[in-house]
Amino acid sequence: MTDADGPPTSNEGGLVFIVPEELAGSRADAGVSALSGSPRAQVRRWIETGRVQVGGQPLRRPSRKLLLGDRIEANPPDPVSLELVAEPIPLDVLFEDGDLIVINKPAGLVCHPAPGHWRGTLVNALLHHCRDLAGVGGAIRPGIVHRLDRGTSGVMVAAKNDSAHAGLSAQFQDHSIERIYHALARACPKVDHGRVDRPIGRHVRDRKRMSVRTRSGRRAVTCWKVLERFDPPGVSWLELKPETGRTHQLRVHLSSIGLPLLGDVVYGRAHRDRSRRLPRVERPALHAAVLGFLHPRTGERLLFESNWPEDLQEAVAALREAAR
Repeated sequence: MTDADGPPTSNEGGLVFIVPEELAGSRADAGVSALSGSPRAQVRRWIETGRVQVGGQPLRRPSRKLLLGDRIEANPPDPVSLELVAEPIPLDVLFEDGDLIVINKPAGLVCHPAPGHWRGTLVNALLHHCRDLAGVGGAIRPGIVHRLDRGTSGVMVAAKNDSAHAGLSAQFQDHSIERIYHALARACPKVDHGRVDRPIGRHVRDRKRMSVRTRSGRRAVTCWKVLERFDPPGVSWLELKPETGRTHQLRVHLSSIGLPLLGDVVYGRAHRDRSRRLPRVERPALHAAVLGFLHPRTGERLLFESNWPEDLQEAVAALREAAR
């Protein structure tokens, strides 16, 4: 046990804090971050996985306000000893200079190592391609500024030095990055465009999924418009412009308005695709088509486009044939 100004004590491998006056009224994730010295995003993951208690009760919401004298128990996961390995994984490079690299990511390639998937990722490929990348932007995710889901294809940028990483990260944080996605949705909306403004957070029952029905959502905004309708069989080709960058945002938002993605087994119930005789796509039909940003060193405006991969081109061809 400690007093309000003392250091944390051990709690069978965890930590115990007493909330001091200067942190009373702060958000739980911010307060625990300040007390533990751990990044706020990391603390949020502790909370989401039930590793933080306040007054002996599990902390449910990162936004919960702390009270003076609250007793906080945190049990961080054991640190993982990790040595990243450079692997000669082929990369489709769209642009490269001394500061950054822009690639066309294929579907199926995981962006960075994580428990259960330490090899065969984009980071492993970048470490081999860019020999001096190690440590840029963090030990586990060197070079990574943003990410695409494993099943999402398309254009991505990675930083090759800390200055470029900071400059690109700032543009993503202030939402000045131009991002356009294309998707195939298993429905034909009656209107031609729309905007979804619904917070996204962890699903209340399934912590591996995200949802608009959540107790601790963060603001998320997606604009969409129809590029082409295939009716029958009732599929639409959509252009998507996210104004924010939440985990699984596009898939969650589209599913929430009745436009689940073709091939999405998590948010789209893709097992129904076969019953409707829809083209079989072995991943969410989502593609990062355009990425635009200011070069972090020169200030030059750069814009990159990625053509549709073969599996989505074949799906569109089949849909056009069915709609004739």
